[in-house]
Amino acid sequence: MTSFRLRTLTASVVAAAAVALIAIVVADLAYFVANQQNPQVFPVYSEYFLNATLLLFVFTAVFGLVGAFRRWYTALIAGVVSAVVAALVGTGLSALVAGIAFGDMIAPLLATLMGNNLIFVLAAVLASVLLAPRIHSRIAITEQQEVLRKKYVLVRRPAATLDEGIVTHIERENIDVDLAEEQWETYVAALTGGGWEPIEVPVADDLPDSVFVEDSVVMFGALAVLASPGAESREGEIASVEESVRALGLEVTRIEKPGTLDGGDVLKVGMTVFVGKGGRTNAEGIRQLRKILAPRGYSVVAVPVTKALHLKSTVTALPDGTVIGYRPLVDDPFVYDRFLEMPEPSGAHVVVLSDDTVLVSASAPESVRLIEGLGYRVIAVDISEFEKLEGCVTCLSVRVR
Repeated sequence: MTSFRLRTLTASVVAAAAVALIAIVVADLAYFVANQQNPQVFPVYSEYFLNATLLLFVFTAVFGLVGAFRRWYTALIAGVVSAVVAALVGTGLSALVAGIAFGDMIAPLLATLMGNNLIFVLAAVLASVLLAPRIHSRIAITEQQEVLRKKYVLVRRPAATLDEGIVTHIERENIDVDLAEEQWETYVAALTGGGWEPIEVPVADDLPDSVFVEDSVVMFGALAVLASPGAESREGEIASVEESVRALGLEVTRIEKPGTLDGGDVLKVGMTVFVGKGGRTNAEGIRQLRKILAPRGYSVVAVPVTKALHLKSTVTALPDGTVIGYRPLVDDPFVYDRFLEMPEPSGAHVVVLSDDTVLVSASAPESVRLIEGLGYRVIAVDISEFEKLEGCVTCLSVRVR
């Protein structure tokens, strides 16, 4: 987070300098006008306000560093406190240097807030509220914005008990755990090559399905919505994922029981969020997600899922928003504005790495050619061992975006 801290420091210093400069200039000009535009007042009052101006700069910069300029009311508090304290301490220091005893100056010092220091304080407060937040926001970025800029992706290494994972809609096959580990490494390397920085959630050998980290959390910008697993055996997966997203400084909320929601049932297409209602996600989970996202401008659309484990087992979306799917598994393709049928079941699954690059399973060569024909660069990876557990390329990662 080095650039985040540097930009925050720079923003705070520049905003503080602007506030301090405006305060002393406005105060000087006010006394210049009040003294019949006599230029000789400038050095006198500039010296008078010098200590207060330096202190105002320091106090305002500190308030900027702690985030006071993110909201108007905290900026107002910062402005009032900085200006009043700076004026009193600055004037008091000048009085002490002039030989005035501390006990003799308290009452006159307070009186300056309605006298010589009034214009200085008012100018500083107004600048803190009206100007400083704008300067600060243009230069600084929040820690959450820095996280989004970094393009982090959550992944979780396969459990040693992977072969005990749940199978619902297909027949169980033997899992080669060692091969699955190799395929996972290749998958993560593909994400890295696509410009994403992996954040590895700690492996959990007692949770067979934990490699399918997508089901544990859904990202909406800097908001992480923790899932409420529809399968009781997967409830233990959430805690470590929560620790990982909190460590990134993201905002975190959750779906609460009796609501259930798996991340694999959530497909984002622009500001529309399609949520599959099926075996793992119920109506209460969808209702809670709709309530969470409504203030952020998202529209949540519930769609039926009866032929596969999750919604994203049947459909995903290309970078341009076109929803792709394997028609025999899609309950209602007319829910989507643009739907493109894929020739293979695994061809319906893509991970968007950039505006022109997607990750696809190597088990869908015809779909790969079709997507390439649309002008996209396609990275194909072998995830055959995970497909035996109804997994797909989307299940193995969560992009922070």
